[in-house]
Amino acid sequence: MDWEQLDLNPRIKNALKKACVRSTKDILGLSAPELQRIAHLSLREARGLHAACAAACRRSPPVTALQLTLGECPSLEPGHRLSLACPVLDDLLRGGLPLRGITELAGESAAGKTQFGLQLCLSVQYPQNHGGLGSGAVYICTEDSFPIKRLRQLITQQSRLRPDVPQALIRSLRFSDNIYIEHTADLEALQACVSQRVPMLLERGLVRLVVVDSVAALFRAEFQADEAIERARHLLAFSSTLHRLSHTHGTPVFCINQVSDVVDGPNPGRCDYGLVDSKVLPALGIAWANQVMVRLMLRRQEGCLRSGGQTSAPRKLQVVFAPHLPRASCLCGVWEEGVRAIPDEDLSVQPQTTS
Repeated sequence: MDWEQLDLNPRIKNALKKACVRSTKDILGLSAPELQRIAHLSLREARGLHAACAAACRRSPPVTALQLTLGECPSLEPGHRLSLACPVLDDLLRGGLPLRGITELAGESAAGKTQFGLQLCLSVQYPQNHGGLGSGAVYICTEDSFPIKRLRQLITQQSRLRPDVPQALIRSLRFSDNIYIEHTADLEALQACVSQRVPMLLERGLVRLVVVDSVAALFRAEFQADEAIERARHLLAFSSTLHRLSHTHGTPVFCINQVSDVVDGPNPGRCDYGLVDSKVLPALGIAWANQVMVRLMLRRQEGCLRSGGQTSAPRKLQVVFAPHLPRASCLCGVWEEGVRAIPDEDLSVQPQTTS
């Protein structure tokens, strides 16, 4: 950006021209004492110049750490979050997914992680007063093909999952038209997707949710065990892009993660975040864990849940860590209409029987 577009004192403009300072980037790259020295400004003028350039370059209002913790977004009501379309699950997460930061859901294969991603892609399209963001979602597949048949089933069952929403509103939403699907076969394609195509969708207001399914697949496939440093470098570059998108646009980022087996014996370098009774831990280690704001674990349990004539294998959704959530968990099932938890008073778990 050209600093001459700023409303500055003509004397300061002349001083900057003489000092060969050409842009706001040059100004912000200098400290106040350096500006004083090369442009012969007072300390007050140098600080005022910094403030003016920073305000001009900032694309969105500043957000404090407290606002991030509370999930507040300047364009939405304070404390608004993206609903999971289930009151019990929303209570567990104090309203749903925060609008800024990365939320990770880790679990073993067939635990039901993708079901959460699909459900969020539909939930985000509802208006704000029904827990959504009134926009679409981009779903990035790095492993399997996108489960389009399951998505269509979820769309047809929205009236059962969301009985609190007016039926006319549900019928008016064109769910499948607002989900943008990307398939990435390698890390280069993944980075190009999140740095080029996804920002374009966000800037046009077409999407307000990013789902990555899964974050571990490509990083595990392209790096060997002795390439941990190189993998961490690419992982940090990827997470940095996700953070920038999330904080710039007030967009939740939902990353599905695989798990790694826990090796028995002392391992002082391992960080299990209190999952001492678990035989698996989220993949990608501490390098990725430090980039995640909310970590959830999903485990498939023994037995059988029954609700409304349907049966489902029980899943335990657990909050591993989050700056605003206590460690807690609840049981849920994957039903025809989507993922739904069962309140304790309605819970009926029966042991599985084999024929």
